[in-house]
Amino acid sequence: MVGVSERKEFRDLAPPEEAHEAIASLDLEPDPETVPLAEARGRVLAERIDAELDVPGFDRASMDGYAVRGRDTFGADEADPVTLDLAGSVHAGSEPDVTVGEGEAAEISTGAVMPPGADAVVVVERTEERDGQVVVRKAVAPGDSVMLAGADVAAGARALGPGTRITPREIGLLSALGIDEVPVRGRPVVGIVSTGDELVRPGEELRSEAGQIYDVNSYTTAAAVEEAGGEARLYPHAGDDYEEMERILVEAAEECDLVLSSGSTSASAVDVIYRVIEERGELLLHGVAVKPGKPMLVGRVGDSAYVGLPGYPVSALTIFQTFVAPAVRRAAGLPEPRTATVEGSMAVRERYGEGRLRLMPVGLVEDETGETLVYPVDKGSGATTSLVEADGVVEVHPDTEYLAEGESVEVRLFSPDVREPTMFGVGEDDPALSRLLDRLERPRYLAVGSRDGRRRLRGGVPDAAVVAGPSDREVEAAELGEWTREWGLVVPPGNPDDVTGLADLADEDLRFVNRDTNSGLRASLDEAVAELATDRETTSTELTDAIDGYELGTKAYESPARAVVDGKADAGLGLRQTAESLDLGFVPVGTETVRVRVNPDRAEKAGVRELERAVRDADDVFDSLAGYDRA
Repeated sequence: MVGVSERKEFRDLAPPEEAHEAIASLDLEPDPETVPLAEARGRVLAERIDAELDVPGFDRASMDGYAVRGRDTFGADEADPVTLDLAGSVHAGSEPDVTVGEGEAAEISTGAVMPPGADAVVVVERTEERDGQVVVRKAVAPGDSVMLAGADVAAGARALGPGTRITPREIGLLSALGIDEVPVRGRPVVGIVSTGDELVRPGEELRSEAGQIYDVNSYTTAAAVEEAGGEARLYPHAGDDYEEMERILVEAAEECDLVLSSGSTSASAVDVIYRVIEERGELLLHGVAVKPGKPMLVGRVGDSAYVGLPGYPVSALTIFQTFVAPAVRRAAGLPEPRTATVEGSMAVRERYGEGRLRLMPVGLVEDETGETLVYPVDKGSGATTSLVEADGVVEVHPDTEYLAEGESVEVRLFSPDVREPTMFGVGEDDPALSRLLDRLERPRYLAVGSRDGRRRLRGGVPDAAVVAGPSDREVEAAELGEWTREWGLVVPPGNPDDVTGLADLADEDLRFVNRDTNSGLRASLDEAVAELATDRETTSTELTDAIDGYELGTKAYESPARAVVDGKADAGLGLRQTAESLDLGFVPVGTETVRVRVNPDRAEKAGVRELERAVRDADDVFDSLAGYDRA
């Protein structure tokens, strides 16, 4: 056993790196828990949350005007308008009591449910109402001025990933999804024990003549623990008596994930702490080559981690913030804090010139050199997901005509703890990809579809794009990995309409739900339809015109299947995995390859290498999903 005098001299001071390593080796992470949504702000998600419903949950008008069948307006213009019969009206917040038939229109207000039969809205400015009829002076296509169900958040989509810090932005998204209980990382419980017979708690009588002082460290450290994401728990003062010190430290260790002591540095007190730790646990480190904070202790007491802080309040707080707070934050799943503004360079040229102050939502991403790039984020004022994708706001002066690529800007962060994602990806939405993203430290992924993913990768902002299906316009990129997935038609259980393939969509009276044109699945379907048209010696256009619903695509991979579940469609474009997860029938059509493509300049970025490892080690993911395999 080392002597007291030897301990007092701290002859073998550890370098700061060793102190960080010693504390990092301690297990402070508590079990996850579930909390009410009202108490979730500031907590960290413990697991991925997928949307269980579409937001909005119905097709709605995005403009005031008239709900019509798009095909009834084809060819309409100012010189040659189309006249439709007025069938009724639909107002926001009311269930439609009108059906729009051929040659009919229904007056509709912004936000109202689209009535059955209608697939587009003609804005009121391009119409005129006369004697029970509506004169339409502009042709519209299916989907014009309509926000489809799930256009903001689609049922089955990856809404938030594990490790997400819940701020008011995420509270808004969770509220929109109807979630009232949230699985979160536990907050490490930190017991605080101040040593020294001279200490008095604030509020108690102080006898200065007896050398008493108020206990500063207990409350200061407790506040720092709470700020770092832990739950502080104060214990009674411990004097220099071994049995009392042992009782308090062991009690705290049994109830907490981490025990902090601070206070007396007398030889007798140090000796007592040493003896308790060595006899009831393990001492890993004593003394660090840092000023302040030389007399620092690191070890274990029972199953709990233990750190001894210096006695001087400033020294104790400095050592806590430098060495202990990062470990508490890691255990709570919280990022390191930083200031509420950040400087960055515009990743792309952004035009403006509207003569008004613009609060431009932006995202942050690091380039290959570690420099912060700033890119605009804008899905429309009604899109909840814009809140989650944006990291802050850039104020654009009214006189600004444009922000040049490379121009320095200041970003006002939504929260001081905002961090750039470790990996920023865009492209196809895919159930295997969702599971791979869960394995990354702090990814950001925008499911914009394969076509838009290629376009954005070509623009140089994201680190990677995940693309699927055929394309007539590729982009220069490094290949990181790939896999295959089986696609086809998702049908009701038992396949009551005996659907056997794509031909039935054109030949039978079936309601079909498609994906949007950005989707790789849609590209694969278009190619298969083109082949079928060739076999039938007809054109793709004639064939798709015969398929009810072909041109009106939905956003996410589960959306068509969800329409089948709800009885809104007889068949939908989808994956075998989706059909099996929703207990639906499946008619296979083909297999497509999903490719992960990387900005060549970012191939060595740490987050990209992390993604590469996740793809490489994903056999368990592909084995768990129906219709998936390595390419």
